[in-house]
Amino acid sequence: MSDLDLNTLLGAEDDEGQSRRRARGGRGGRRRRRRRNRGGFIAPLLAFVVLAGIIGGGGYFGYMWLNDALVPDDYTGQGTGEVVIEIQEGQSASEVAEELERQGVVKSARAFTNAIGNANKSGSLQPGSYKMRKQMSAAAAVDALTPTNKLLARVTLPEGLRLSDTLARLAEQTGKPAKEFQTAAKQTGDLDLPAYAKGKLEGYVFPATYDFQPKTTPEQMLAAMVDRFNETADRVDLEGGAKALGHKPQEIVVIASIIQAEAGRAEDMPKIARVIYNRLEHNPPMNLSMDSTVMYALGKYRTYATHAELETKSPYNTYKFAGLPPGPISNPGDHAIEAALNPAKGSWLYFVATDPKSKVTKFATTEAERQALLAECARNGGCGG
Repeated sequence: MSDLDLNTLLGAEDDEGQSRRRARGGRGGRRRRRRRNRGGFIAPLLAFVVLAGIIGGGGYFGYMWLNDALVPDDYTGQGTGEVVIEIQEGQSASEVAEELERQGVVKSARAFTNAIGNANKSGSLQPGSYKMRKQMSAAAAVDALTPTNKLLARVTLPEGLRLSDTLARLAEQTGKPAKEFQTAAKQTGDLDLPAYAKGKLEGYVFPATYDFQPKTTPEQMLAAMVDRFNETADRVDLEGGAKALGHKPQEIVVIASIIQAEAGRAEDMPKIARVIYNRLEHNPPMNLSMDSTVMYALGKYRTYATHAELETKSPYNTYKFAGLPPGPISNPGDHAIEAALNPAKGSWLYFVATDPKSKVTKFATTEAERQALLAECARNGGCGG
């Protein structure tokens, strides 16, 4: 049979098949449509079965897949360390969430927005600074951003402030009455002062930056500062160091307070400490003769005392009275305390602030050297020694 005959035969068969299908009418078409409709229902059903298989049949891996998809990353617990978060006026909860994630407070911004939404507090965030922790759970972070946890003030107390100035600054920067601080400073029984302080607060209100809550009382503020002193004393082993130097711990604090008041630069402190020890140990006896102690007795602030001021009969007048004054004259910081415990090696008996502008201090062993330094000081428009 030729190719032409074969194609003709096949064509005839196709025509005949089409005729038979037309003769059966629309039944085949309706069945095909019904089959297609059943296929449209089976597709989502099959997807559900697959998802169920992932969760049920897949076990742990199925659960983890779904959990990662639906639950944001979050820490657990109250966190560690300390960080201050500031909420600006007009910031939304989502903007706060992004800042918390950026500073490592929460693991994800989404976890925080979910938590604050669940607590119905999205609209209750108030501007201000809040003390928080690193790696807190989102729920704990929401609890920490309540108005009662808002910081009242950040107070910075520089080294060398007298107690009276410290109390005044606290009152000014916290808005609490100055009388409350003055009363708290006299009632020291609950402030955890070291025994060698003998109930006196001067010298033990440690200079640092402090953040206070709205409900923090003046007593609690002063207690926090004494705690910082105690931490420093433990860190440098103040009591052990004092014993090694042949002094009492209270004497070390007194010496540190004089160093703090006399020094213009931290690098000069160990040498000033050595001058103090050399004078205390000098034979024949030699008075400390520190202008800073006289200024403290008189409630004044200058680097040198006049001849008339040197006649004061206060026990803090180290020109008239031998040895150390009865108590600290300022609140020393880390550098001064460490210098008092670790004086430099040298034979100096004098020091002079030769340049008030640069705060340079120079040292001398003999009276002639001291006079030369005083002349240099006078040329620079200052005086002291």
